[in-house]
Order: sequence, then C-alpha cells, then structure tokens
Amino acid sequence: MIKLYNSGRPKIFIALILLIVVVTIGVLGFRYFSDYTWVDALYMTVITMTTVGFGEVQPLDDNGKLFTIFLISTSVVIFAYSVSVITEYIILKNDPKRVQNRKIQKMINKLENHIIIVGYGRNGIQAAAKLTAYDKNFIIIEKEEAVIERYQNETLLFLKGNATEDDVLIEAGIKKASTLICTLPEDADNLFIVLSARQINKDLKIISRASQDASYKKIRLAGADNVIMPDRIGGDHMASLVVVPDLIEFLDNLSIVGKKSINIEEVSFEDMFDDEKERTIRTIDMRSKTGCSIIGYKSPEGEYVVNPGADTLLKPGSKIVIIGRPEQVHQLNKEFNI
Repeated sequence: MIKLYNSGRPKIFIALILLIVVVTIGVLGFRYFSDYTWVDALYMTVITMTTVGFGEVQPLDDNGKLFTIFLISTSVVIFAYSVSVITEYIILKNDPKRVQNRKIQKMINKLENHIIIVGYGRNGIQAAAKLTAYDKNFIIIEKEEAVIERYQNETLLFLKGNATEDDVLIEAGIKKASTLICTLPEDADNLFIVLSARQINKDLKIISRASQDASYKKIRLAGADNVIMPDRIGGDHMASLVVVPDLIEFLDNLSIVGKKSINIEEVSFEDMFDDEKERTIRTIDMRSKTGCSIIGYKSPEGEYVVNPGADTLLKPGSKIVIIGRPEQVHQLNKEFNI
C-alpha cells in the first residue's frame, strides 16, 4: 500500500526530556542564586527560555546574571528544537496518510512465516495472484510509487523501497519470513538480493527469476533454492502445445488461479493427523471419503513417487499431492480438519 515510516516517538521523548531538564535547572538556579520563590523561579525560567523580553521579578546580582546568560545560551537551541519536534509530531499524528501507514506497520510487524515478493511486474503479479488464491500471507516490495498507486487495494500489502538495501528487507520482516520470491527483470539485482537475504536469514526459502543462462548458476551459488527462467519455460510450453496440445491444455486448466478453481493441493502429514502414527493410503481411504485422488507422494527424505500405490506408507514429515474438484478439496479440508 504505502511505505512504512518512523513514528517520531523517540525524538519527541528526547525533546520532552530536554525541556524538563532545562526547566528544572532554571528553576533550581534562580531559586539558589537569586532566592526567588518557586513560582517566581518558574516564571523567570519560562520567560528566559522563550525570550519574550519581560522584566525581572527582582534585580539580579552578578551570580544571577551569569546564570541567566548560561540559561539563555543553552535553552534557546533546546527550546527551538523541542518545539519543532513536537509540532512535527502533532502534524504527522493527525495526517490521515500517516495514520494509515501506522496501521500497515502494525500489520507487517505481526506477520510471521509470510512470503516476500520483490517487484510487482508481470511475474510478481502472477505470484501474488496465486498466493492470494491459496490464502497465503505475503508482502510486496516495490520501489516505483506509480506501480503501488496503480495496484494498491485492500488485499495487497505494499512496502515502498529498494530491496537491494538490507534495511528494506528487514522492514519487510525477512527475519521472520518463510519465503522470498525475487521477480526483478535484472539478474544482477536478483543476485544481490538473494545474497543479502541468505545472509540475514539462513533458513529462508528463496526463489528467484533469471533471464540469462549465465546467471542461473550464480544465483544458485548466492543461496537461491530455486531459480526460474520464464523465457525458457514459456518457449517449452509453446512447443508442448504443438506436440501434446490436449495434455497441456488439461494441465493448464488444473493450475488456473482462483479460489473456485483450485484442483491440486499439497497436504502434509501433520496437516491431516495430530499423532505420529504411520498409515497407508489404503487405510485413510481418501477417495471414498472425499472424492480426491492421491497422485503424488513425497517422503520425509525428499524422494518423490508419482501415482503411489495403496500400500504406500504415509510417515510423519511426508507430503501427498491430491487432485479433485473444488468441492472435493473442500470436503477433504473438512474431513481431515485442515
């Protein structure tokens, strides 16, 4: 939506403390050097700090005059600074845009295990649409104000800034994030961001775009878990539409984005079961209970099995890939309390 901001609270606290210290010194000084009453000492301190030019309550001796010179020389700068800070804070606090920013800042601070998308171009838009369809929490880092104003709405959370700067990544909550998706068109920028992100969060899953073949290995070496080359995928996809058009069209329909058209789901063992008891695919009887079919299995060791058999053992840490119509997926979620 809009860039995060500094609320100014530390500065206003410092300004108030400085004012209190100067007033205290002034009151005690006039009370000690000129034997003023507490009220007269406070009055003299205030008119001295504000330089309004009123007369003295009673004539000052040499010590009182020297103290007044000291108080004027130290308080004028502090008073002017404090007034400017307090005025700025009041103006910003009543600015609707700042109020909205404060709400957004609180939302970002609460995010955990979220996804960070860097760049909101063609690939960034597609990634955001897919994540929205699956109800994933994510934030978009975008440096172009015009892009943010064009696409901002109630469902998208934008942070204005350059992701090549570590401070911007930290503002986006990279230390608590689960995944980073770099979609910038320049490979050098993606490489730098991947390198910085990996240094900040060792456990972060990083997916990056690459345009050149030479950049692929470099981005992987920098710390990316996956590197995607959109141009290569696009060319392969178009060629496949010539070789096996019906198959590709069918697969495309399975991956259409939208809450009412999600046909393929990845489900972990822990999502379905509260205990660590192993089960076979035959035992859970998913097909008859939900209508969904299991088309893939990933073991805890990371091995993949396509179209696993009924005797395949589901273990803690494993995942299954299911296929089904939206209403069947809904029934699956209901049956296993996902």
